[in-house]
Amino acid sequence: MKALIATGDPAAAVEFADVAEPAADPTEVVVEVDAFSVNRGEIFALDGTYGAPAERGWLPGQDIAGRVVRAAADGSGPTVGQRVVGHPDAGGWAERVAVPVSRLGVLPDGVSAVDAATLPLAGLTALRLLREAGPVVGRRILLTGASGGVGHFVTELATQSGAEVTAVTASPQRGQQLAALGAAQVVQDLGDASGQFDIVLESVGGETFTAALSRLAPGGTVLWFGQASLTPVTLSFFDLLAVTPVTVKHFPHWISTTSDGEDLGRLVRLVASGRLHPEIGRTADWTETATVLDDLAHRRIRGNAVLTVTAR
Repeated sequence: MKALIATGDPAAAVEFADVAEPAADPTEVVVEVDAFSVNRGEIFALDGTYGAPAERGWLPGQDIAGRVVRAAADGSGPTVGQRVVGHPDAGGWAERVAVPVSRLGVLPDGVSAVDAATLPLAGLTALRLLREAGPVVGRRILLTGASGGVGHFVTELATQSGAEVTAVTASPQRGQQLAALGAAQVVQDLGDASGQFDIVLESVGGETFTAALSRLAPGGTVLWFGQASLTPVTLSFFDLLAVTPVTVKHFPHWISTTSDGEDLGRLVRLVASGRLHPEIGRTADWTETATVLDDLAHRRIRGNAVLTVTAR
């Protein structure tokens, strides 16, 4: 089958190759991929941001939607022909991929593969962030790095739950949709955000983390879930203690008391009922993946980028 594999060369990070059909474990199904979305973490793995570029032959891809073509041997999970959204560890940028049953959600007819492909990483992160934050009704939330897929989902879910969200984006253009999704304020500089905040959801790192911490109300909570700036945080404990008592938590989205499949099911139901709207900045055929990767890396795409898989 055809798949996009890492080349080991950041200048041309992926290429098409013939690879072996996925070998599914008894608790996995094989999904024929209709669409996949791209995450910045995959770009960083390919271009060497995390260290060395991914080795040649690595198969990226964590966010997929498609149709089951081989059911799990143990009899669990969706049956052949059912449409699904999945969150494999890797290998999703391919015609077919094996996905554990526990990491799949079944799609109703009203949810397209393109919309569904945006849900796994960004949607799971947003849903679990807000779950970790606790009840948000009437609380003020400051969200940094808000113009990506996670930021759009957080804004819509939080405002629907009764929170007042202030979103911080790099430019007015990148924040256009957030106000429509319910954000009370969209700013480009933390200094322009009004008041103090009960909850800070921070994904930029560097000086942004420190500046966001200074806007925390006494008793508030910071959930740190990323470092998009790639700049380490330098934190003064004197500054931290100046707004005591506060709670600072590192938030890894993959640690959860609920399975990916359960939470993907919740996200799918929200999309199907019109209460969650994926922000898709680019949809293209997977032959254009290299261009989309470059545009994402240079922030020329707002929200999610989705590639549709056609036969080659």
